[in-house]
Amino acid sequence: MITKTLYLIGGPMGIGKTSVSNHLKKILPDSVFLDGDWCWDAHPFKVTEETKVMVLKNIQFLLNSFIGCSAYKNIVFCWVMHMQEIIDDILSKLDLSRCRVINVSLISSAETLRGRIWKDISEGVRSGDAMQKSLNYLPLYGRLDTVKIDTDGKTADEVAKEIAQLAY
Repeated sequence: MITKTLYLIGGPMGIGKTSVSNHLKKILPDSVFLDGDWCWDAHPFKVTEETKVMVLKNIQFLLNSFIGCSAYKNIVFCWVMHMQEIIDDILSKLDLSRCRVINVSLISSAETLRGRIWKDISEGVRSGDAMQKSLNYLPLYGRLDTVKIDTDGKTADEVAKEIAQLAY
């Protein structure tokens, strides 16, 4: 019997994953939110084979903890997740026996993404190199086994409501 829903929210940097996930957490009953970036917030930020393994273990541990906790019926997780292998690896170590997974990729036009990233850069939230990296990642989401939600012209709340409807 399915008793929980795990929402995986992917998309390039700056697309609005964290904002959407925060809204989704508020509209879903008995929900908890985990941003994958919280599991790898280091200075200096180092991408090595060891740190990649570590962050996946951190994410899997926390998601399994939320899945196993009776207080939560809805678990919202967001992270860049630009390759199917990342999604598959995360899911491979989760106890999904009573959990349905709703896997979403947030997408937009390159113009919309540029505008969002530029806003983040100008506010000091992101560094200048985020623009090209995010734009390079954008087309990768079309290849994933996910529900694509176009965020062009939509608020974070509107996108969150669209995602919440996927459960019905």
